[in-house]
Amino acid sequence: MTIRILVADDQHLVRAGFRMVLSAESDMEVVAEAADGASALSLARETRPDVCLVDIRMPPPDGLEVTRRLAGSGHPGAPKVVVVTTFDLDEYVYTALSNGASGFLLKDAGPALLTEAVRAAVRGDAMVAPQITLRLLQHFTKARRRGASEPTDPLTDREEEVIQGIARGLTNPEIAAELYIAPSTVKTHLGSVQAKLGLRNRVEVAAWAFRTGRAE
Repeated sequence: MTIRILVADDQHLVRAGFRMVLSAESDMEVVAEAADGASALSLARETRPDVCLVDIRMPPPDGLEVTRRLAGSGHPGAPKVVVVTTFDLDEYVYTALSNGASGFLLKDAGPALLTEAVRAAVRGDAMVAPQITLRLLQHFTKARRRGASEPTDPLTDREEEVIQGIARGLTNPEIAAELYIAPSTVKTHLGSVQAKLGLRNRVEVAAWAFRTGRAE
């Protein structure tokens, strides 16, 4: 399967750089580029990409509104949106994720994290830049144990270990290496954890870990 991607950013050099990185991957194809929010929405309707990489500050509507209209539409065929920006502001992170974004990266994240965020979005997962993840999730310590009940079906010891890794911002391969298991096994445990907790992705799992006192 080839992942079809739309890149929306008002800077030509940024779009060109993303295209170069993504096109080098055998399973990815950049099908459209947009320099403003209006074009991004129009091109998304025309080209029907699997994933949209969207900047925040660009000619209207901005990336947060584009994210809401695309990822937050609730339509089964809606594209996944990964916000990629220069601005590391909590309010942007909260709004982007609330609007349905499947990821939030900074533009200096590097090629490996960018391509992994695209693949994570297609899998139905969510990836947030590690430096943002820890700061974002620490916010939940203030609401610890509020509205974060234990699952009816108890977690296994291995699932608890996977949750700990996720709360520390580790990727599946990093958790696998630490626990001496295969990345596919980590994915299986994560799927089980999400099912037991009724959560959608690893960001919500990590938030739950902070609220229940499993992470600091």
